[in-house]
Amino acid sequence: MFKLAAAAIEIARKHRAEFGDIRIVEDRRQGLAVKNGEIAGLTDQVTLGYGVRVLYKGAWGFASGSVMTERGVAETAQKAVAIAKASRLLMAGRVRLAPEPAYQDFWQTPFLKDPFAVPVQQKLDLLLRLDALMRRNKDVRIASSEMRFIREHQWHMTTDGSRIEQVLLSSGGGITATAVKNGESQMRGYPCSHGGQTLGGGWEIIEAMDLAAHAERVGDEAAALLRAPACPAGPRDLIISGNQMALQIHESVGHASELDRVLGYEESYAGSSFATTEKYRKFRYGSPLVNLVADATLPGGLATAGYDDDAVKAQRWHIVKDGILSGYMTNREFCGRIGMERSWGSCRADGYSNIPITRICNLSLMPGASSTEELVSGIRDGVMMENNVSWSIDQRRLNFQFGCEIGWLIKNGKKTRMVKNPTYQGITPEFWGSCDGIAGPDEWRLWGVANCGKGQPGQTAMMCHGSSPARFRKVKIGVHG
Repeated sequence: MFKLAAAAIEIARKHRAEFGDIRIVEDRRQGLAVKNGEIAGLTDQVTLGYGVRVLYKGAWGFASGSVMTERGVAETAQKAVAIAKASRLLMAGRVRLAPEPAYQDFWQTPFLKDPFAVPVQQKLDLLLRLDALMRRNKDVRIASSEMRFIREHQWHMTTDGSRIEQVLLSSGGGITATAVKNGESQMRGYPCSHGGQTLGGGWEIIEAMDLAAHAERVGDEAAALLRAPACPAGPRDLIISGNQMALQIHESVGHASELDRVLGYEESYAGSSFATTEKYRKFRYGSPLVNLVADATLPGGLATAGYDDDAVKAQRWHIVKDGILSGYMTNREFCGRIGMERSWGSCRADGYSNIPITRICNLSLMPGASSTEELVSGIRDGVMMENNVSWSIDQRRLNFQFGCEIGWLIKNGKKTRMVKNPTYQGITPEFWGSCDGIAGPDEWRLWGVANCGKGQPGQTAMMCHGSSPARFRKVKIGVHG
């Protein structure tokens, strides 16, 4: 593969490009789904191709191809050069890349059991068993169970001298039960909503979820929600579970800290950010308890790798430190805009046919010193919420509203009855500023986001957000549905 890649590097150097690289990517994806006792999906596909970037006199050119010959690679590299030269005629400003050492390295996701070696029938048998367990409750009208596995083998070569080979592996799955009665429907999922949990690793990820131990409970809770009262509305103290905290972190901190978005490069499509560069290292994003750390070295993370797609070595850094905005998601192109000499390494592409762009890294809320029981005991009138149903956030990542699957009332320091259709809303820095308690390391969990969309044309990326349950004071609570 590196012999093929060298053909692109030769073309970039021949044209005296300031920078050039090629990523050859072999991607295998397997997906299985069962719905109401029948196989609803079964796919196993492989793609192989390459993307070539060329930076010529301050302008980018990119082209991709799938003809796996030296001639095919060279022709694609020529296209990238031609596009860069054409782009130079219209560029608003010259692109300058932050320096990065050259690396010759191999890195792969640690795993115990290769998920692609597990027989398909074994996987389907488990999904069908989960389906049957959820449908033991007669109010469950829709039972869904699924699994997905992705292996990305990447060969990355740059004109800087890097030769990096990586194998990235992720495994995921989950279950969802929808109960229906008298024209109303309620849904419960495990381990979390929107397709379940996905992490970096192998078949052991599926085993650790112990889905069968939770399937019947998921069906029963979906049915119980049909009879539960609606969540009361009004300002109340709020405890958010780790799986919902993952989306809170993703939407109100992750996207807000993407430096290309902050600088306005996403504004016409995905919006901008209130976390503008004059606030860097000055702005109070949350209470002093709030520490949010980006980490491309995090075990099990979906954005964990040895290197990003700018060939920048994986790092760990604060986005928010002691409540203060302290970092951004960066690539080599934009990091200099905030005075950085080196990128933090948050540049990734979706497959071989897309140009790498700034993406959210693994981003986690660091644990506190409390427990969930202690958080509950400190509330006179409040709600605990779990598992996302819906989300909405404005173009600047300030005003948001999230709906959850299930809530529990908290009265005088005790968790009491179940409530349905809970929502909460807030303004990002005010909300994070109201955080006065975070459960400790024993309750901290990593949650995968496998469907983050961004870019034109659109790209999908995966990352993880770790969190313990956290408490927020006087949040506006409401009802969806």
